[in-house]
Amino acid sequence: MKRAGRKHKRNLRHKRVRKQVNGSSSRPRLSVFKSSKHIYAQIIDDTSMNTLVSVSSMTPKIKEMVGNDDSGKINTASAVGKLLGELAIAKGLKEVSFDRGGYPFHGRVKSLADGAREVGLVF
Repeated sequence: MKRAGRKHKRNLRHKRVRKQVNGSSSRPRLSVFKSSKHIYAQIIDDTSMNTLVSVSSMTPKIKEMVGNDDSGKINTASAVGKLLGELAIAKGLKEVSFDRGGYPFHGRVKSLADGAREVGLVF
């Protein structure tokens, strides 16, 4: 029998988290996905199935903020969180529920969350 891989286990954890965390129009869901190089975050209203705000480490503003220097993935994740928070507040979103996507809450995921909190987003 084949053993479950890392991606499969993360997907199982994500499904378990998603049973509890739902985004509504009053409190949308902040969803995080990370690859080996990049990090993606979006704020989703699950009732109307709309993505309200989306930012990734490949967004031109993030590349401009971070620059070409080797500042590291954690600093990039923090910049993504800050820009996401600014865009969300500009759209009138103050509170969100945080969906860590099955990842442990440390490193890049924690840095993104802290960056969003710094700007004023509440989870």
